[in-house]
Amino acid sequence: MPATTTVPAGRTVGGHHAQGWRIVAALAVTSTVGYGVLYYAYAVLLAPMAATLGVSTTAVTGALTASVLAGALTAIPVGRWLDHHGGRALMTAGSLAATGLLVAWSQVRTISQLYAVMTGIGITSAMVLYEPAFAVIVSWFTPDRRTTALLAVTVVAGFASTIFMPLTGLLEAHLGWRDTLLVLAAIHGLLAVPLHALTVRRPPTATTAPASTTRTGHAQRRAVVTAAMRDARFWILAGSLVAHGAATSTMTVHLIGYLVSRGHPTTFAATAVGLLGVLSVTGRLVLTAARRHLRVTTIVAAVFAIQAAAVLAMPLLADTRTGAIATVVGFGLGFGITSLATPALLADRYGTTAYATIAGRLTAPVTIARAAAPLVAATLLHTAAGYVPLLAAIAGCCAIAAIGMLARAATTPPAPAG
Repeated sequence: MPATTTVPAGRTVGGHHAQGWRIVAALAVTSTVGYGVLYYAYAVLLAPMAATLGVSTTAVTGALTASVLAGALTAIPVGRWLDHHGGRALMTAGSLAATGLLVAWSQVRTISQLYAVMTGIGITSAMVLYEPAFAVIVSWFTPDRRTTALLAVTVVAGFASTIFMPLTGLLEAHLGWRDTLLVLAAIHGLLAVPLHALTVRRPPTATTAPASTTRTGHAQRRAVVTAAMRDARFWILAGSLVAHGAATSTMTVHLIGYLVSRGHPTTFAATAVGLLGVLSVTGRLVLTAARRHLRVTTIVAAVFAIQAAAVLAMPLLADTRTGAIATVVGFGLGFGITSLATPALLADRYGTTAYATIAGRLTAPVTIARAAAPLVAATLLHTAAGYVPLLAAIAGCCAIAAIGMLARAATTPPAPAG
């Protein structure tokens, strides 16, 4: 067994601080609006955009992939910035830029312009969505309150698709996709920009530190990051989350097509897949309740195993509506669990001193896997006989993720406080 690497934990402000909870409330709103406008609205506008631009839906879908990849590459420098400077300036600038890019998006006339705008939106998304929000929250709260704070943000933002996909569809039906984007830009600018600018702050221990300690703080962060990169548990976690991210993104993209191939109407298939957003909240609540009695890694491994079983059961059960919903529910329980579990695992293991830098290095490969996996899956669908090989691959990824979590639990010593 490799030698244990003990990483010092960073200090945090007591979670009772009123400003910390104001920040949580603000970030719950901005994350909901950000995901709803910068990500979920795209699926609703995809077909009308393709028709207006005179290109295929595949070409327009590629722009979203470019956006996600740009966000993945931006995650590493964003994490480094957050650890050094905090989230206020970064998130305010990101929300301002994203608002401007939404306006630019409404004016695109060619597919190359769409790709350019969506690449910019991917970069700004990395500056305003979950990862920077989690970094801010982790810096404010002690471990006993951190999970509650993170849960509050993820539960509210879990309804982003439920709110913004119907809203976007309603606006598009009455205004067209270009004016819809202008309305969404106004919503984003009026909510995200002031909430980031006026609410997000660094905790008092960070803002009152004397200048003479700055160089020492940089050295400590570098030491923590170096230790984390040499820690086998970090790479086990990364491998698990890459496998799981590939499985969930593939299922999200191809599940409607699979259910339709089993004879279900498109409306039923879309409704069933829509359950994933609600179930992502359910999974997070289950994690929060169960972690009082079990380790986070054990809970997450069990949920990943349930997902693998649900996917394997689909060829046997998905012919009926009851069976289809049952398997979607089984898979959906793990749909959003990693967004809550990952910050807890990283902060408990490596502390808060360099949390955002380490999280950025983890986010990059996971996001790339999420972006690339559906395209690989589409190729597999074209070359294989039906969906069964694809479902087997998805189940295999979930099983690998579960095994990785168990392996990490087996090799993790008691976590440092902080």
